[in-house]
Parts: sequence; C-alpha cells; structure tokens
Amino acid sequence: MTEDEMRKRLETLRLEHRDLDAAIDALTNAGVHDQIQIARLKKRKLRLKDQMSMLEDYLIPDIIA
Repeated sequence: MTEDEMRKRLETLRLEHRDLDAAIDALTNAGVHDQIQIARLKKRKLRLKDQMSMLEDYLIPDIIA
C-alpha cells in the first residue's frame, strides 16, 4: 500500500468514524434503548479508531529528541 493509498484509507476511516458517532448520538437522543445495537456501533467505532491509529503511526513517525 502506497503512502497516498494510506492517506485515502485514513480519510475514509475518519469519515466512517464520524458517521458512526452521529448514528450513536441520533439513537441515544431518539430514546432508542436497543443497547445491543448501540454497543455494536461503539465496538465498530473503536475498531475504526484502532485502524486510524495504526495508519497515523505509520504515516507520522515518532521524533526522537
């Protein structure tokens, strides 16, 4: 995977993460009490966050001071 492909993938993951956040908020604010569905969305959101962190770590190397 090239660096450009990684950056595009990262942007896609960020967009999906924001969408999931909005969906979770909408379900919560609508009074939906389907905790299983909300838990699944939150787990998916955490997996996306992990994927984003891995890509960010690769694209932005640590600076040794």
